[in-house]
Amino acid sequence: MVKYRYFLLYKPYMVLSQFTDPVGGKRTLGELFDFPKDVYPVGRLDEDSEGLLLLTNDPRLNRELLGQGVEKEYWVQVEGIPTDEALARLRDGVDIRVRKRVHRTAPAQVRRLEPAPELPRRDPPIRVRLSIPDRWLSLTLREGKNRQVRRMTAQVGFPTLRLLRWRIRDYTLEGMVSGQVREIYM
Repeated sequence: MVKYRYFLLYKPYMVLSQFTDPVGGKRTLGELFDFPKDVYPVGRLDEDSEGLLLLTNDPRLNRELLGQGVEKEYWVQVEGIPTDEALARLRDGVDIRVRKRVHRTAPAQVRRLEPAPELPRRDPPIRVRLSIPDRWLSLTLREGKNRQVRRMTAQVGFPTLRLLRWRIRDYTLEGMVSGQVREIYM
């Protein structure tokens, strides 16, 4: 009988959500921790995003978490100060382009994060424009299209500067630091 294993990872910025780099020269998950050979990430985060990844060898959990309806919460630093109208549009759903097709996003939960979350500085740091303020939002989705959060915030006029996945279902980054791995038991 297979023993299922489960890991939470705080994926750092500029690390691929995979164990190999076919081109070479990029950091991968295998450089962060010696995961068992049959463990793989559930979903992915873009290289330029950071935050929570769940890794497992449990195919049932993989199917469950990748399905529609599972909440994933993102903390998003955006350029500018989002208006109430922009937040309402995000809540209602916006049209974004995904693989050359228009996709209407499902309704999302969105709120301002005030005060801004205390996160470690990113290396390299995000670009700072002294003449343009930035703000942090919490955006909770129940779907996951390619670069969806970035496309959604850009669609309402507030481009994403930094993106961190804080939560998948009930699992969060609480108490974790970038690059840390925590084995959990279910």
